[in-house]
This record gives sequence, C-alpha cells and structure tokens, in this order.
Amino acid sequence: MNILIINGPNLNMLGKREPSIYGTETLEDILQEVYQQFPSCSFTHFQSNHEGTILDRLQEAMNEDFAGIIINAGALTHYSYALRDALAMHSIPKIEVHISHIFSRESFRHTSVISPACNAMISGLGKTGYATAVWALMHT
Repeated sequence: MNILIINGPNLNMLGKREPSIYGTETLEDILQEVYQQFPSCSFTHFQSNHEGTILDRLQEAMNEDFAGIIINAGALTHYSYALRDALAMHSIPKIEVHISHIFSRESFRHTSVISPACNAMISGLGKTGYATAVWALMHT
C-alpha cells in the first residue's frame, strides 16, 4: 500500500514547538516510528509551511498511485477552503490527523473546513494518530 502523508505549517517545528501540547519528538522521529510499524507500506512524506505548495503536491498526487492520504494540515485546517477543494478532488481515502485534541483547545480550532473532504478525523491521540490513520487506511 502506497500512502501519501502531508504535514502543513509549523509541523516541521515539532519537538521545539509547545512541547506541552505537541510532545518532544520531531516530525522525523514520528514518521520513522510509523515507517517501522508498517514495513509492508510505502510512504511518501511532504511538509510545507506554504499553502500553495501543499495544493500543488495534492494536485500532483492525482497522477500517482496512492491508496490513501493522511493529512495534518496544521492551521490550514481551520480556514483553507482551497485545501478542502484539493482534497475533495481525490477519490481515494483521506484521513485528517491532529496531534492535539482540537475540540478542547481555542474555539477557532473547533472548526475543520477540510473534514467534509476527508473520510475520517483523528484528533488528540498525539503521535499515535499517524499510526492509527495508517491502520485505518489498511483496513478500509
């Protein structure tokens, strides 16, 4: 199974950014754990702090052989209708992941405009959310 993992703004700062909320592991640490847990899967990872670059990557992915997409869009989750539309173009399963529990945080984080374009959301499981999303894609 070939899975595309996309991480949005500021996720490159995991391990340094608000460790009390996001933990002390880096994004690379988290991804390496996922890769080791699922050796039968192949993964392509993309991270950007730029909305347009993420949109470009999602559009490119339409011509690639991915079985599913895992996306942690960071702050773009809450306002990017362009990202929502780019996800909606894909007919493959898409799972939205959030390290923190967005519904227990600031009120502006309670809305996800990308959720309607995704098949599921995992929120608040910390780094485990990524592995849970892979497991879900494998059993969809």
